[in-house]
Amino acid sequence: MLPGASPAAQDLTTAPAGPACCPYYHQAVELIGRRWTGAILEILMQAGPLRFSTIAAAVPDLSDRMLSDRLKELESYHLVERTVYPGPPVRVQYELTRMGLELAPALTELKRWARHWLGTSA
Repeated sequence: MLPGASPAAQDLTTAPAGPACCPYYHQAVELIGRRWTGAILEILMQAGPLRFSTIAAAVPDLSDRMLSDRLKELESYHLVERTVYPGPPVRVQYELTRMGLELAPALTELKRWARHWLGTSA
């Protein structure tokens, strides 16, 4: 027992901490793991600034509404920047911010892992 500590206090100081999920990690995994988000990020990492229709064409089965929702969400997290160019016609482009680009090593490693482990189980 620690000097001057009550038995109850001793239990608190020596009790092993159980596993705990980092809230930032959890938030990041939930964001990136949302349906279509990883694919959108991958397309923007491959090609740089793109128009909405180009992103939509690059991700099969992705509806315009879902793409719009995901891009807005990524904008709200400052991972994607939307730039409007005056027209006519008005042009809108989406590109990764510096924060979004910093996801590249993590997503590259996830892609490597997926090709190794999931590519062989199909």
